[in-house]
Order: sequence, then C-alpha cells, then structure tokens
Amino acid sequence: MNVLKRCIYGISIISLASINIQCKSDKKVEETTTEAKATAAVTIEKSAYGTTPKGEKIDSYKLKNQKGMEVDIITYGGIISSLKVPNKAGKSEEVVLGFNSLEQYMKPNPYFGALIGRYGNRIAKGKFALDGKEYALAVNNDPNALHGGPEGFHRVVWTAEEAKSGDNASLKLKYVSKDMEEGYPGNLTVFVTYTLNNDNSLDVVYEATTDKKTVVNLTQHSYFNLSSDFSKPILDHEITIDADKLVPVAATLIPTGKLTDVTNTPFDFRKPKKVGAEIEAKDEQLKNGLGYDHCWVLNNQDKGERFAASAYDAGSGRLLEVYTDQPGIQFYSGNFLDGTLPMRNGGTYARRTGFCLETQHYPDSPNQKYFPTTVLNPGENYKTKTSFKFSVK
Repeated sequence: MNVLKRCIYGISIISLASINIQCKSDKKVEETTTEAKATAAVTIEKSAYGTTPKGEKIDSYKLKNQKGMEVDIITYGGIISSLKVPNKAGKSEEVVLGFNSLEQYMKPNPYFGALIGRYGNRIAKGKFALDGKEYALAVNNDPNALHGGPEGFHRVVWTAEEAKSGDNASLKLKYVSKDMEEGYPGNLTVFVTYTLNNDNSLDVVYEATTDKKTVVNLTQHSYFNLSSDFSKPILDHEITIDADKLVPVAATLIPTGKLTDVTNTPFDFRKPKKVGAEIEAKDEQLKNGLGYDHCWVLNNQDKGERFAASAYDAGSGRLLEVYTDQPGIQFYSGNFLDGTLPMRNGGTYARRTGFCLETQHYPDSPNQKYFPTTVLNPGENYKTKTSFKFSVK
C-alpha cells in the first residue's frame, strides 16, 4: 500500500511539474507574439516602380502603421506618391495629389509630392553672390530661378535605406549634389529621412553638409486635399497659420524685402479660416499670387520645433497639423493647376484642387540681407525637421 501511495505521489509531482513547464512555455510564446506585434506596428514594403530612360531602377517603399495611415515614397525625386489616412468614419483614403506612373512624374508637373532643393522657392533673376562671387542659376520661372532649377532634387534618383523599430519605420534617402550642379557651388551631401509613426504622424528630417560655401533651403512639396475628392477645390478647407507677419512679394513673386503685419488683411490665418473666405478679395498681394502663394513669418522662431499651421476638412473630419523648426511656411492654394494633369482614376486636376504647406526659409534669402541666412559653410551641419500629424475631429 505504501508503495502504491508513493507511486501516486510521484506521478502527481511529475504532472504538476509538466503543467508548470507548459505554462511557462505558453507564457513565453505569448510574450514573443506580443513582442512581434509591437515590432510590426509600422511596416515597410519595397517594390519596383519603374525604370528611367537612362536605365535607372526606381523603387517604391510603402510605410504602413496600425492606425490606417500609409505613405508611399519613390526614389525618383524622393516623391510621396501616395498618402492615405482615415476619415472620421475610419475609412482610409488618398489625401495627396499624384500620378499612377513614373512616366507621368518625369513629365513637367508642379512638383507633386517631391523633395525640393538645393533651394526651395524663388531666387531673383537666378543670381546670388557669396563672398563677392556671383553665381548664375537656370531661370526656370521667368524671370527667376525656382525650386533648385529644372533638374533639381525633384528629378534626381535617391538611394534608400530602411529602418524599423516598435512604433515607427523610417526611409533614409541620400543624394550627392556635385559642385556647380544647377549652378550651386560645393559638393553637397544630402540626407532626407521620412519616418512614419504609429500615431499617424509623418516626420521629415533634412540634413546636409558641403565642402564649399553654398546656400541650402530644403522642403517637401506635397499637395493636399483632405476631402480625398480631387474633383473638388480646397476652398472649404479651414487653414490656421501661426504667423503675425507675411513676406510680401512684387509682381514677379520676389519679396519686397519688408515684412508686413497680417492684421486686417486676407492673410490673417491666426484663427481658422476657410481658404475661399477672402481669396478673391481686392488685394495687391492676392493679385500678384493669383491667390495664396506666399511665405508667412512663423511666430516663436527661437522655440525650435513648434506648431506652424493646420488644415481641416469638415466633411471628412480630417485634421492636418504641421510642426517645424523653420522660420517660414509657404501656403500655396494651387492657383496654377489648370486641368491638364491626369488624376489617378480619371479626370484632371483643376484649379485649386490641392494646397501646399511648405516649411522653409523665406524666398530669395541669398539676396536679402535682413532675412535669416541660408548660407551653409564647410564643417557645418544643416539639419531641420518638419512633422505632418493627422487626426480627426
């Protein structure tokens, strides 16, 4: 009998030990699964996008999070070719203007989704001087140079390196602009890192170094329509810009050199205001830009990265907030879209069916001694950050 009891007792101990081991094993599997899910919060998928006439292979990278946001970036021009975010019903839809093919992006277009450099915005008469030496740029927006020239950063092939961690995924693009490329001095090494976070924000970090004194002003040129209906103008979008002053421009869209107060003008967006509320007002600046195509002087320039602007579409409930450490932001209401460029699913992009919020330095800064400098010297590091944060309300 004692032998039988000992056997039963022994079997019980073994069974308990087995159960304990199994529980620990199950817990370990559960922890591993949880960790794997956390790691996969934001993913990157690479695919072939096309080939340039020179035989250069262009790739596309899709960054996607668990909150319904996804962004596609191609290595041609560092272009954001697609950006989808949820509306107030939870449906993810396209919110940037773009095309379906590499061929279309390589044709003349108004910089849809592209990285802009070496110099975003206009430089008067395509000329500037450094240490007494004058540099001549291509005049591609008569009579001025615009967005780095006809073969600027929007038309070059960038190399790409991807990186992932728990709640974000990054795509780091690199391009080396050779000395005197498009007329700009210095071999400029540029990095632009796009990071999608799991809170539906997209960070863009710009970095550059040079081996010769030069000027740099980098930005991102996506056109937004938060309604996702690209047949509709963006005039009902409510815009907010945290700026007390404007950089007024002459008829050629070059700054006059003065900074003017926005109070009691159509350029006062310190409180949310619909784009269309005053866009047709009788105003010399609106006449010069055929609407809004101006740089605002952002407040709190000594605070680093801070709120700069927002856009809200009541129909979809989508809210876009822009944060930056830059001194200015160019708000462009799509005045030059003219119905000639094809939409992705048929039709064409008509006037004012997209808007831009381009964080940057002021236009023509190399020729304006009282504007914040855009000069980059050897041994210095150019670094700036802008975040586009999406939500619903």
